[in-house]
Amino acid sequence: MSPAPQFHNAMGNSPATPPERTYPAKPEKIYLYGTCLVDLLAPQAGIDAIELIESQGIEVIFHEQQSCCGQPAYTSGYTEQAREVARSQLQLFNEPWPLVVLSGSCGGMIRHHYPSLFADQPEAAEALALAERTFEFSEFLLHVLKLQLNDQGAPERVVLHTSCTARREMNTHLSGRALLEQLTGVEIAEQDHEAECCGFGGTFSIRHPQISGAMVEDKAQSLENTGATRLVSADFGCLMNINGKLEAKQSSLRGIHLASYLKQRCGGLS
Repeated sequence: MSPAPQFHNAMGNSPATPPERTYPAKPEKIYLYGTCLVDLLAPQAGIDAIELIESQGIEVIFHEQQSCCGQPAYTSGYTEQAREVARSQLQLFNEPWPLVVLSGSCGGMIRHHYPSLFADQPEAAEALALAERTFEFSEFLLHVLKLQLNDQGAPERVVLHTSCTARREMNTHLSGRALLEQLTGVEIAEQDHEAECCGFGGTFSIRHPQISGAMVEDKAQSLENTGATRLVSADFGCLMNINGKLEAKQSSLRGIHLASYLKQRCGGLS
């Protein structure tokens, strides 16, 4: 019989406020971690992210064998199963290039939780080394590439959503907002309950569908109340959940991944 799950708080092994990082120089190559949701449900966001990074003269390595980071199993308490999934990912990224992740929650899993997940395993040093060179997508654009955006789009009012885990573990609310603030034609609307969860939470939405549904109802209403014409987020799990609710409400507001939004506004970013 399988052992009972030991539930992990997604924030349990990471600081409430992530310490400031020392960022490396612009690399020649990076690994792109597309995440399972982007790979399966929003491949264009992955393609847009690759083209944005390649426009800066960087070679992007995308391993087709990549899959889940192990977070759903980990936060559901299935530590051994999470470690098995994570171990398969460790083997893919063995060169010392940055790992750029298209979701802050997945990035947080690798950066903050892989070291403890493998602390007593033969891969401990490997997991720690990968954690140190793991960057969330907007963080990488802002702090490593020091990207300067040339907005070519029409004036627009947008609202930014960051997943609660990504916000607290990877500071995506700061890097995402800083990139949007470079877009001269974009007004960033402020939403109520900005730091609150949209109700997705990976397996949370499956285990507690009624609570999840009430949470995304509140989040969707908060976003609509801003009067924004576009929702932008770097976390596709949240986007999938919020867009589903907005569509069910027949709202005109829709969400788009940050990579695709920047590509649309700034073209090729030569």
